[in-house]
Amino acid sequence: MSGFDSTWLDLREPADHRSRNEELGRLLTRELGKRRQISVLDLGCGSGSNLRATAPLLGEEQSWTLVDHDMRLLQAAVARLTAWSGSSQQRDNQLVLHKGGKCITVRLLRADLAHDLDRVFATASDLVTASALFDLASPDFISEVAAEVVRGKAAFYTVLTYNGQQRWTPKHELDAAMALAFRAHQVRDKGLGESAGPMAPTLLSAAFDAAGYSVSEGDSAWRLEGGDEALIGELVPGFARAVGETGLVPEAKVWAWLKVARNGALVGHTDTLALPA
Repeated sequence: MSGFDSTWLDLREPADHRSRNEELGRLLTRELGKRRQISVLDLGCGSGSNLRATAPLLGEEQSWTLVDHDMRLLQAAVARLTAWSGSSQQRDNQLVLHKGGKCITVRLLRADLAHDLDRVFATASDLVTASALFDLASPDFISEVAAEVVRGKAAFYTVLTYNGQQRWTPKHELDAAMALAFRAHQVRDKGLGESAGPMAPTLLSAAFDAAGYSVSEGDSAWRLEGGDEALIGELVPGFARAVGETGLVPEAKVWAWLKVARNGALVGHTDTLALPA
């Protein structure tokens, strides 16, 4: 996987959390929230943001396995989760969190999703989840994960999968050309094969639908405006840098686009919930 540092993950977390589709969250709670005990596998956990947003939707006793290849991010997850929880303790190489009347046991697993899926899925889970992951993964990887989830008869919930929508405020005449080049960059190999990019939500739904799962989707676009200046300030040059790497837009035009001061953006995402029959 192409790595992200904890500073970027911290910056995007508020937008991530408020953008998650609330209807799908309620459906997850309705289907799984009444279970007193639930085990959860979080793929590409980063600094634990997905746990912080999803745990309130689930039952009283939760056992999470957080998977990432970057030990620095796993260590950041411990620090962020400890600060987030009402109280915490280390027990048998696990982190035990108490938050909002819930007891959440966390196990860290350092693994490369590109090569270690068998080890990652070695222990059965009730729910497999991820955030902002599958648009960076290949269609084959998506199929493999879906097959593992189905084999274990687990539920599947992933959020913030990029779907290709992109709008900037104010608009610029080069927006369309820049978006086309960015799409070309998105399908490059990010560590999990040539990426599905904005096709990932469609591929996820198709894989679980074919397995007889009940699949629901929901919009989770970032809608950035006043108060999101810091995130926009990181997003714009990152977008331009990716476009520049493709060579599809002349450098002078990329610079011209980059000079425009942005005060808003829409970045399209899709949440997916797949439940076994």
